[in-house]
Amino acid sequence: MMPLIDSHCHLDFSAFDDDRQEVLDHCSELGLTHIIVPGVTRESWPNLIETCSHSEMLRPALGLHPMFMASHQVSDLDELRQAVETQQPVAIGEIGLDFFLNGHDKNAQTALFEAQINLAIQFGLPVILHVRKAHDEVLKVLRRVKGLQGGIVHAFNGSMQQAEFYMQQGFLFGVGGALTYPRAQKLQRLFTDLPLSSIVLETDAPDMPLAGHQGERNSPAMIPQVLEKLAELRDEPAQLIAETTSSNCLKLLKLA
Repeated sequence: MMPLIDSHCHLDFSAFDDDRQEVLDHCSELGLTHIIVPGVTRESWPNLIETCSHSEMLRPALGLHPMFMASHQVSDLDELRQAVETQQPVAIGEIGLDFFLNGHDKNAQTALFEAQINLAIQFGLPVILHVRKAHDEVLKVLRRVKGLQGGIVHAFNGSMQQAEFYMQQGFLFGVGGALTYPRAQKLQRLFTDLPLSSIVLETDAPDMPLAGHQGERNSPAMIPQVLEKLAELRDEPAQLIAETTSSNCLKLLKLA
């Protein structure tokens, strides 16, 4: 069986409350060994930690997501530091910049992002990035800092030039359901051209459903279909892609 990892899945969200164990059992049958569960707000961390404690497959990341600025408070950064010390997450995330949102405050987002990057450096942890309409701004921050252990750019859809800059900083690129849509030709070309050593698979479940599944709850059990599409586009064996992307993720998160 091919080793598979979902590098980005919100399995702690209430969308999975009714059948979380069944989803995990199904994932296990499909060959998934790890599912990385990123945090989004301080309020979400206790439930996330509790959820991850029930399965060896689930690994927590902790962070303050840029889409939830209205929920965050200054004290959350101290709480994050304490949570990282006590809970030992595999990464700081999901963090980043989102300039796609209406009424976003660039300065507030950037300050929060930089503070969390510094925390990741202090703890020697990689980061999981959420970036929309802000790759150049994120790269500016990353170039300024020293000692970051790389990370994953979740749902990457930037340019090859931006990808090269991220790779220089030790980053991998998460790809999921968006790849399966016929109209996603730019994204398909990008993930055909990127080196396999820089790619990890993800679902972002319960969000980002695959083509043909619009309106449905997404699931980490869809990882084999993401793999299948990537293998088809790259004209490479699915086994090779499964092994390499899983190894990329395990090495980055020090789970190997």
